[in-house]
Amino acid sequence: MPTNFTVVPVEDGGAGMSTLEDVFSEEDEEDVSPRRPYSGDVTPRESSPFINNTDQDQENYYDGKNMALFEEEIESNPMVSSLLNKLANYTNLTQGVTEHEEYEDEEGVTKIRVKSPQMGTFIGVYLPCMQNILGVILFLRLTWIVGTAGILESFAIVVMCCTCTMLTAISMSAIATNGVVPAGGSYYMISRSLGPEFGGAVGLCFYLGTTFAGSMYILGTIEILLTYIMPNAAVFVAEKKEGEAGAMLNNMRVYGTCCLALMALVVFVGVKYVNKLALVFLACVVLSIMAIYAGVIKTVIEPPDFPICLLGNRSLQNHNFEKCVKTEVIKNVTYTTKLWELFCDSRHLNATCDEYFTLNNVTEIQGIPGLLSGVIKDNMWGDYGPSGMLVEKKRQSSVPAQDNSRDIYMPYVFNDISTFFTLLVGIYFPSVTGIMAGSNRSGDLRDAQKSIPFGTILAIATTSFIYMTCVVLFGACIEGVVLRDKFGDSVKKNLVIGTLAWPSPWVIVIGSFFSCCGAGLQSLTGAPRLLQAIARDGIVPFLQVFGHGKANGEPTWALLMTAGICEIGILIASLDAVAPILSMFFLMCYLFVNLACAVQTLLRTPNWRPRFKFYHWTLSFLGMSLCVSLMFISSWYYALVAMSIAGCIYKYIEYRGAEKEWGDGIRGLSLNAARYALIRLEEVQPHTKNWRPQLLVLLKLDSDLGVKHPRLLSFTTQLKAGKGLTIVSSVLEGTYMTLGAEAKSAEQNVKSAMHAERTKGFCHVVVSSNLRDGFSHLIQSAGLGGMKHNAVLMAWPGAWKQAEDSYPWKNFIETVRETTSAHQALLVAKNIDKFPSSEDRLAEGTIDVWWIVHDGGLLMLLPFLLRQHKVWRKCKMRIFTVAQMDDNSIQMKKDLQMFLYHLRLNAVVEVVEMHDSDIAAFTYEKTLVMEQRSQMLKQMQLSRNEREREIQSITDESRISIKRKKSSVVETLKAPNTLQVPSLSISRDMREDEEAQLITKLGTKSHGNLNDNATATATPDHRVHMTWTKDKLITERNRNRSEPNVGVKDLFNMKPEWESLNQSNVRRMHTAVKLNEVVVNKSQGAQLVLLNMPGPPKTKGGDENYMEFLEVLMDGLDRVLLVRGGGREVITIYS
Repeated sequence: MPTNFTVVPVEDGGAGMSTLEDVFSEEDEEDVSPRRPYSGDVTPRESSPFINNTDQDQENYYDGKNMALFEEEIESNPMVSSLLNKLANYTNLTQGVTEHEEYEDEEGVTKIRVKSPQMGTFIGVYLPCMQNILGVILFLRLTWIVGTAGILESFAIVVMCCTCTMLTAISMSAIATNGVVPAGGSYYMISRSLGPEFGGAVGLCFYLGTTFAGSMYILGTIEILLTYIMPNAAVFVAEKKEGEAGAMLNNMRVYGTCCLALMALVVFVGVKYVNKLALVFLACVVLSIMAIYAGVIKTVIEPPDFPICLLGNRSLQNHNFEKCVKTEVIKNVTYTTKLWELFCDSRHLNATCDEYFTLNNVTEIQGIPGLLSGVIKDNMWGDYGPSGMLVEKKRQSSVPAQDNSRDIYMPYVFNDISTFFTLLVGIYFPSVTGIMAGSNRSGDLRDAQKSIPFGTILAIATTSFIYMTCVVLFGACIEGVVLRDKFGDSVKKNLVIGTLAWPSPWVIVIGSFFSCCGAGLQSLTGAPRLLQAIARDGIVPFLQVFGHGKANGEPTWALLMTAGICEIGILIASLDAVAPILSMFFLMCYLFVNLACAVQTLLRTPNWRPRFKFYHWTLSFLGMSLCVSLMFISSWYYALVAMSIAGCIYKYIEYRGAEKEWGDGIRGLSLNAARYALIRLEEVQPHTKNWRPQLLVLLKLDSDLGVKHPRLLSFTTQLKAGKGLTIVSSVLEGTYMTLGAEAKSAEQNVKSAMHAERTKGFCHVVVSSNLRDGFSHLIQSAGLGGMKHNAVLMAWPGAWKQAEDSYPWKNFIETVRETTSAHQALLVAKNIDKFPSSEDRLAEGTIDVWWIVHDGGLLMLLPFLLRQHKVWRKCKMRIFTVAQMDDNSIQMKKDLQMFLYHLRLNAVVEVVEMHDSDIAAFTYEKTLVMEQRSQMLKQMQLSRNEREREIQSITDESRISIKRKKSSVVETLKAPNTLQVPSLSISRDMREDEEAQLITKLGTKSHGNLNDNATATATPDHRVHMTWTKDKLITERNRNRSEPNVGVKDLFNMKPEWESLNQSNVRRMHTAVKLNEVVVNKSQGAQLVLLNMPGPPKTKGGDENYMEFLEVLMDGLDRVLLVRGGGREVITIYS
């Protein structure tokens, strides 16, 4: 906690000021470094909890004296007044309209002061949207779309596309008014609403769309230049008519590349030059639209004179002849015309001419008959056709020719591409894009939350009205053959929409040329900054290089990348082929804008409070559905490619991208879905068919808070394979107030180990007063609702005999009891460090299951789950069961095989017969030593020498009893008996505080060693070897009788005869010994042995004996998994 708070002000101006520094000066000696970097010669001051911390504000030290109760919170949480002051002074600068306002020098970041934004709705949103929406498609392709699709279908295309953008604008308005939207437009809105994965994927798609839009505008510019302004400037000229299309494409590539280089150079020099020309480009668009409407009105009064020539019903290219006649009579002499020369092999009247030319007459009609001509009836329906189809006038009579093979060489007007409805949708849709122009300028707006919705929706409504009226007016004023003439060949190479304009076609030609130039420059200006914004967010690692630029922040590398991608579109060289590509990317962007709004609305998150109220999730869903429909209507294969690109980017960001927490709606959606699923899961108990082990893994940490047995996590991964629930947990002993930081550090270590072992799950480290209570709390409360664990996995305490105290094995047994009480399965892995890692591959071997008792079928399910993992995949499964004397082993094997067949499990079945036999002497001796050890450990108050002598005496006496009882073991006593007794090293230098702390930790356990300030350690290096004979035993016992310590003799003066042994322990030991012999005999070479785990004793008196039974049962086996069922069936034969 900072210590420079003023405590009490004094009257003399602060000379005698008392601060907390004086009180806690010793604590400050460890932390005197400044909390933030500084520059200059002034000595840095320590950070203050107050916002204003300058020397000039010394008199303001009274500001917080009335808030002394919150003085600790003020360090991290500023006063409300200071917070409001910062929010009121918040400024947001545009991105991509003006020069970057900050640059980075060698000493740090220096910011240049700029004037506050002042633009309103009309200038800042409405006009930019209008300029971006009305563009190249309107001028170059809309008349052709109307002629090809007809008025009705064209109107449907316009309505669909405009509805899509209107619904998207409503969704965008809701998002844009839900707080401050920094410059960045749709990328910012989508990424902050749907998360970094969706944001990065859609942001890059939007970037590609903007880049290809630049290609489209440049191709439109070059098409206007070479077709209508300077047709003689072509570099490639076709010698034959069939080569004209190829020559035109090559010209587009050459001039397009040069135009791209010039525009990129202008953008590189400075965006301010582009901004200065923005008004000129806008004026061109406005004047062109006004000229179109003026021309429509003019056709009512006086239609313009643009005659077209028809041969039969076929439209002719009239830029190579002046008169639409075959012959003309001059002074009673008949002469052929230039049109005759185009269809005949000579100028003479007896020349051989084209058959169709000979059979049909030439007719001249007006290309622009006018609004009142009634041509709208002919243009109501579409006229689709393949590439190379002749443009013919409907309802015009003609005589067909027998041979049409030479039509391609004649001056007819042809379809250059195959036409169909879906293609026209893809070509038209780019004409309604550009609705993000207002949101991209949010930093320049006086009131963005008011201007963006109103300006954008008004601009879409205006442009939609323009497009709809243009569709109807074009169909009502222009002849159908002229509308279907894409390049104006039938009207002397004039721009078709220009023939309708007033006062001159050049108004449209020049206006559309500069409009396309301006749109191309804006695309090359906006796309690099969008890429730079994505790169600086750090969500796509391989794009980091594009976040850098010039000293003032201009995105140089991003501009080069944009120019390179734009060149790809230019090399395609066809505006009709590029338009559907960028349509896909824009539709993908609009789809996710609608999705973001719908998700936020349905989730009803507390932060979702848009000022724009005219939205609804159904509108967003309708807009999203319309976007998907338009994608597949335009081009299903382009749609699949665009979705694949977005999907690949999404998965890449998810796998390799930086983790960002932006409070996105997808996380909220996940939380809602998880909550709903948890509630549904808790309603009913899961069916046996859906049962899978949901593991609670109990880890042990070392002294450095690292995972002691990482192979336990590997085994978890192999068993789960990422399916179901996994909770990895551990317990620290102490209090959370003192070990809170250690708990967080331990949790991070466990998470790192889980990541290294590829264990998918949750991690939780708790702090408890003792380990037993901590594990008990985890078993009871881990998980949530229906997602709770049903099985516990832990490692066998291998060193329980050598432990200093009995806590390890007592904790283990208590865990076994608690899992049984909680009806949870228990998996205990012995020698877990010998288990294979997830990188190992077991080439061969078996997984042996010893099915002694049926506890729900978990023993048979676990090998099946393990064999799904590549580590155990090549291992075969063997199932052993034990038959008693009264059992029919042959029938048992058949029944078990049939049972496994119904369970769909492939395993080798073997029935092992265990006959009743007499209990061997070894079993009695093993039981005797076990009970004596229990007695020995209860007498911790004995001294070292007394303990050793008494233990040896009791052992030898028991051997004498065995000799007397069983003559079969007489020979074994003739040899010297050797007993190894662990020495108890006594530490004499324990301090009093350590002793108190140890007593607190041990709680209620026996404190015999603490009373002597001793800590018992059992290591293999400290052993006392004694060889006893009968004479030595008698001598030692007589010596003990003369010693004064009679209490010790009384405590150990038991008669460990076989008859006095606990018969239950003898039977249990007999079972353990016999079963171990059988298991070792059959499964010693197995890769893994699964055994039924016997239940713990009901009373705590036999806990240590229980550990001994388990130790004997697993003796001689490397990898063992003890399995104890949870009391329910986990496998079924039914489907």
